[in-house]
Amino acid sequence: MIISNTQIGENIFSITMELPEVARKAVAGQFVQVYLPKGEHLLPRPISISNVDGDTVTLVYHVVGAGTEFISTLQEGETVKVLGPLGNGFTQNGNLKKVALVGGGIGTPPLLQLLKELKTKNPNIEVDVYLGFRSKSILIEEFKKLTENVYIATDSGEEEFKGNAVDLIKEKNIDYDEIFSCGPNVMLSNLASYAETKNIKCQVCMEERMACGIGACVGCVIKIADGDTFIYKKVCKDGPVFDSNKVVWHG
Repeated sequence: MIISNTQIGENIFSITMELPEVARKAVAGQFVQVYLPKGEHLLPRPISISNVDGDTVTLVYHVVGAGTEFISTLQEGETVKVLGPLGNGFTQNGNLKKVALVGGGIGTPPLLQLLKELKTKNPNIEVDVYLGFRSKSILIEEFKKLTENVYIATDSGEEEFKGNAVDLIKEKNIDYDEIFSCGPNVMLSNLASYAETKNIKCQVCMEERMACGIGACVGCVIKIADGDTFIYKKVCKDGPVFDSNKVVWHG
């Protein structure tokens, strides 16, 4: 059942639903498939999990087509079919002392749940958050509720840094035990290169077009390094989180 569905930015919406079975199993980096009841929308829409609170799950999504446009019209009290949690989320090592979360655009919401989980498992962990947006976002305040170390990059320069999140973490030039990231693939590719030069392990939550969400349609494959060659992995089933140094970013 839908608890709320509100607009939080330009074509950006946040929907909270009562989904106890999903909430009990979900970890940061996983996603759900939201099914649309109207016949003209045949395929479900994959949306990353942004927050889990008790029996409720919050999804933040970008309205980019007819499917997400329909989801934005759903009202409190209505019901919608949801399948999940799906995929493999971020692997979290309880011995980490200092980490960075790097998010870009609509890729930032899954990092909010990750920040909560990291802080819950290890209250002493130090987490720096680097977020990149086109302009100021309401999501920034949600991250600041959990940590003081939130650094913002915007295309407009209306926040503290003009540029993107990868430019910002490069400028800070801080050593971390690990980096966790979600955002556009071009951003993840640039971040992977930076992490490699710094010899920092980096996990990336990939974005690809998905249809079934369970690995049956093979529509979301990416290349993963395998010795001197590569193999194909399904983002929906084998990911969406991968080690950045395993992803074949070019070619």
